[in-house]
This record gives sequence, C-alpha cells and structure tokens, in this order.
Amino acid sequence: MRFQIVGQIRDAETIAKGLGIRERKRLWKIYGRGSWRKLKGIAHIKFRDGMLVKAEIHWYEAHGIGKKEFKIKRILA
Repeated sequence: MRFQIVGQIRDAETIAKGLGIRERKRLWKIYGRGSWRKLKGIAHIKFRDGMLVKAEIHWYEAHGIGKKEFKIKRILA
C-alpha cells in the first residue's frame, strides 16, 4: 500500500452492494464469497514520504472478511 490510514474513517457511507458491485466476481475469486459492499469515507492518510493529508477514500468490505482494496479518490483541503 502506498499510504497508511491514520486514525479512524469518518462519515462512512455505502455506495453499492450486492449485484450493484461491478467487481463482485473478482472479489469472490480473490477473497472469497461474501456479502460485499463498496463504501466511501473521509480519513487522514500518510504517504510514504511522510506527507499527511485528509482524503476521500473508497474500499470494499464483507462481513467476516473485512476491509479490502483502499483507494484514494480525492484529496480534500
């Protein structure tokens, strides 16, 4: 991972779930079957070079499997 989440993820919100997730079959193949959801939230992240910023992040999550594949969608001011 090119960044590390510092602290908690705030304002978590479900974007898609069930058949609405385009990557569902790939997630099943890599991590296992589960009730997958795609979520977004706000968190402070720290890059490898030490820079600390606030950003909107997206990730996939399934019960019993956990949070996977974090992505930075945009840096917030």
